[in-house]
Amino acid sequence: MFREELDNLLQKNLVRQVVSRASAQGARVTIGSQKYINFSSNDYLGLSHHPLVVASVKAVLDTYGFGSGASRLLAGGTVLHEKLEAEIADFKGTEDARVFNSGYAANIGMIPAIAREGDVIYSDELNHASIIDGCRLSRAKTVIYRHGDITMLEELVRKEQGQRKVIITDSIFSMDGDLAPLGDIYQICRGYGVLLYLDDAHGTGVLGDGRGARNHFNLPSEPWVIQMGTFSKALGSYGAFVAGSKETIHWISQTARSLIFSTALPPCVISGSLTALNLVRKGGSLIQKLWTNRKQLAEGLSRLGYDIKKSASPIIPIMTGTIPDTTRIASELFKQGIYVPAIRPPTVDTPRLRLTVTSDHDSDDLALLIRTLENLQG
Repeated sequence: MFREELDNLLQKNLVRQVVSRASAQGARVTIGSQKYINFSSNDYLGLSHHPLVVASVKAVLDTYGFGSGASRLLAGGTVLHEKLEAEIADFKGTEDARVFNSGYAANIGMIPAIAREGDVIYSDELNHASIIDGCRLSRAKTVIYRHGDITMLEELVRKEQGQRKVIITDSIFSMDGDLAPLGDIYQICRGYGVLLYLDDAHGTGVLGDGRGARNHFNLPSEPWVIQMGTFSKALGSYGAFVAGSKETIHWISQTARSLIFSTALPPCVISGSLTALNLVRKGGSLIQKLWTNRKQLAEGLSRLGYDIKKSASPIIPIMTGTIPDTTRIASELFKQGIYVPAIRPPTVDTPRLRLTVTSDHDSDDLALLIRTLENLQG
């Protein structure tokens, strides 16, 4: 049925494979029967296998069982869900918060809830696919601005007319690792009365002492700012959240379809997220180790002459030229026990290796990767 399309992908070297681990997530993983140093994980602080997180998951199973059995509006949630939402609101400096089942579910539910036909959305051209899909579902007019181009964004905000205007941006861009110019975006929102929807999926637990991009840029909490984040990256768990004013959270609880029509996350998952969040709030050493590792790897790659674009986060792209070059280097690394995924169209326009560094890596892991890449250059 799809043979012709698949053959076309094969000819372009664009066929992707599902990779399955036989171990916990971490700096070292087992794929097949082999162990690899892993540079593909978004588990930035190593919390997915932290003993306190694992213990907290086990501890609630006898009390709450496993599955939730219903949506949040039909008592599928528990007091643990409420507690996590209160903790997230406090963590993010907002009045309230709501848990969603994933970052994707949050974006495709939230964006149509806050923007509709007759409104205007301004979206960075490198925003995540879930934002793009959320914009499409909203039926609002979506205007794309060049990546991080504040001058263009302000011109578009002045030019385009709508009942409600919303700027949507990632905080850390997932394939480039750079940061949105959030301070400038705040000024535009304040000056023109624009709502800001901030996807802080990769910033939560990483930036601003773990509290995310708003804290990193030292920006105030405002009623016109809505923050989305995930538990599935630096917090090592699963699910997502949206934090904002009480009015905003009450509204989306009535209108966000991915929330209303989804079974609530299992209580054991919520318990793991609560424990992980508590560790981030106390875990200065984990975050410090993450940034120490990031500095070592970025400096080593730069010494080798690699283009890592404007990465300012634990996501470090290596621009490798052609698709065959990218897949060849990824394959050679894999043969030597290092797992780095080759990222190709349509995920990105320009192929690259996408490295993610974590606090779980040690200095020897990073040195080995740098040395191996240097040998491949020869």
